[in-house]
Amino acid sequence: MTCKILIATNNKGKARELYELLNRIPFELVTLADVGITTQVEETGETFDENARIKARAYAAASGLLTLADDSGLEVEVLGGEPGIKSARYAGENASDSDRVNLLLSKLKEVPREKRNARFKCVIAISTPTGEIAVTAGECRGLIGFEPKGKNGFGYDPIFFFPELGKTMAELPSEVKGQISHRAHAARQVPDILRRPPFACQD
Repeated sequence: MTCKILIATNNKGKARELYELLNRIPFELVTLADVGITTQVEETGETFDENARIKARAYAAASGLLTLADDSGLEVEVLGGEPGIKSARYAGENASDSDRVNLLLSKLKEVPREKRNARFKCVIAISTPTGEIAVTAGECRGLIGFEPKGKNGFGYDPIFFFPELGKTMAELPSEVKGQISHRAHAARQVPDILRRPPFACQD
């Protein structure tokens, strides 16, 4: 018997990254579609941590599977942490990545380079069907660029610039992003969680 872990996201870009980051854990990774779950869990928390926990517990209870949920987003210092937990809904419920990027750039139109500090944050929560939970977090820091650059990414990746690399997140090869991104830092701690009860494979 192979133990399964549900990757609880409908975001295709996020799911792809999590599959790449977690491909060596001794679990079969399954999606919401694989287990026939179509309901959306409302993110009512006020922090990334709270929302990750809400999603992990709800989808674990619904599926009966060990479940991993990620809540992540972008915080821009000069905007007081916007878009923060509203990163995916920043320009409205049905907005595109381009809509969100353009809105953010418009808000930073008059802001000089030295004041465009930002960070990506990610919290991963892992829940058992009975509600035991473990949480891990990661972040990475950079600047918001003046225009989108790069095609290898999603969300705000094309405007998140690493000064030390001279590239945006979306200009980085996947293997580099998989070492330095906020999601990579959070995911690095997942194997340790999955080696201990009650999260370890019990087959």
